Amino acid sequence: MEPAKHCYGQEWVIQISRALEEGLQGIDEEGFTVSIFSVPKTLISLKPEAYTPQLIALGPYHHQRPELFEMEHYKLTSAKRVQKNLQQIKFCHLVNHIAQSDSIVRACYHRFLEFDQETLAWILAIDASFLLEYLQTYSPEREEGSLMLISSKMAHLIDYSRRKTAHHAILRDIIMLENQIPLFLLREVHSFYQHDEVLATMLMGFCKDLSPIKCINYQRFGEECFETAHLLELLYHMVAPKLQLVADCEQEKPKEDVEIGWFRKALKSFLTALLYINLAPLHLLGKICKSKAMKLLVTLPFTILLYVLRRGNEDDINNIISSAGDVAEEAESASQKTEDELSPSVEEIAIPSVTQLHKIGVRFRPAKGGLESINFDKSCGKFYLPVIHLDDNSEVVLRNLVAYEACFAPEIMVLTRYTELMNGIIDNEEDVRILREAGIILNRLKSDGEVATLWNGMTKSVRVTKVSILDKAIEGANTYFSKSWKVRMNVTMKKYVFASWPCLTFLAANILILMSTLQAACSVYNCPKIFKAL
Repeated sequence: MEPAKHCYGQEWVIQISRALEEGLQGIDEEGFTVSIFSVPKTLISLKPEAYTPQLIALGPYHHQRPELFEMEHYKLTSAKRVQKNLQQIKFCHLVNHIAQSDSIVRACYHRFLEFDQETLAWILAIDASFLLEYLQTYSPEREEGSLMLISSKMAHLIDYSRRKTAHHAILRDIIMLENQIPLFLLREVHSFYQHDEVLATMLMGFCKDLSPIKCINYQRFGEECFETAHLLELLYHMVAPKLQLVADCEQEKPKEDVEIGWFRKALKSFLTALLYINLAPLHLLGKICKSKAMKLLVTLPFTILLYVLRRGNEDDINNIISSAGDVAEEAESASQKTEDELSPSVEEIAIPSVTQLHKIGVRFRPAKGGLESINFDKSCGKFYLPVIHLDDNSEVVLRNLVAYEACFAPEIMVLTRYTELMNGIIDNEEDVRILREAGIILNRLKSDGEVATLWNGMTKSVRVTKVSILDKAIEGANTYFSKSWKVRMNVTMKKYVFASWPCLTFLAANILILMSTLQAACSVYNCPKIFKAL
């Protein structure tokens, strides 16, 4: 054990001294900020398999996991194919070129990398080779004698038709936050045998296939794709609106809708007041009947009466008092349950479901843009949502995009807020059906129930989020819903009528106790006429 510790200590000293020497030599690391993070524990604890590679490790974070060693053979196959495409250099020269950027590469990773300079360079060179061969499936050109053709050894893993299970399993691993490779390294390896335009085309095809929201600006894609840090960040910028656009949307809240006609407003106020006058006493009576003082006031005379008669069993007396207490507790718990039903879940935003909004006349329409186009038009009751494509890869993609956003852009978590919105309005498969028939959800999963499970599973974020462009739509939907006469009548019935039934049950139980007491008294004093009357 001691030699191993000593060996590790020497490696650490060598790494630190080399990093300091390179820093003194003027290597600029300021342009390469941390971009490859560890997934926050609050997210990874909910579904670890959505953030942890299941088939292949790319980069240093999961390189030493034994269950992923099987793919090392296929990585070497890809490296050999890259070697064949290199013109006048060997693969080791490519590794040396990567090693020269060691400090810049390490600056991209959030964790401390225990690998030495040479080992890390070999890991990244081989992994980049495999990733480039995989990306060939997204190139429209397939030339013979180049890397465009997939070798027979890789045919069961990499599929041009993108239908095989293994192909999608690798795709999910490639997009995970902890499985990223710096894009500038991928570009450098590719530049040894092909132009940047070819790589940009492949990256565009990759994002187009994997993006759940298809709103990519293809004209600016070629200019911006190489400015991102890695593939996940590239996809994030294609899905989420620009931070400046989100900031520009911070506008003052819209004015409330003006009620049409003074007569309608007066009639509405009159009916509301009349309903409150009629139901308020019942609600007050319910509060009084559920109090402990009322329970004591009702049960105490019966107790005294039975003791005066001196013919009742003491156990019967205790049972009667206990029954009254149980009824009172049941009334209190039922009332609390009714109040809880009116309040939203802690992990879910306060917004009605799709079905609830649909019942009051809200119509869902597909928006023409991305997340920035989400809007609720209160004038006509239309909810505009971006079209989203959902398949077997979507959950992993969405979860890792949210995880990246939590680490990279925590000040404006627009994608996280969008997932919270979808989780809030989708409760069951009926909600999914309405959105699917409206053209907002394009479902490639087995059923609408799976889509509902997907959104309901994404219930927790790293913190409470507030995004103006989405919160305005949420507020608009809530306002429109609360102003509906159907909803107001339903809330009033729940608050004053349904919440008052426990007090009626309480009164009925006490009447039953009174009748039982009178029956016991009559049986003692032999009064059959009163007994028959009861």
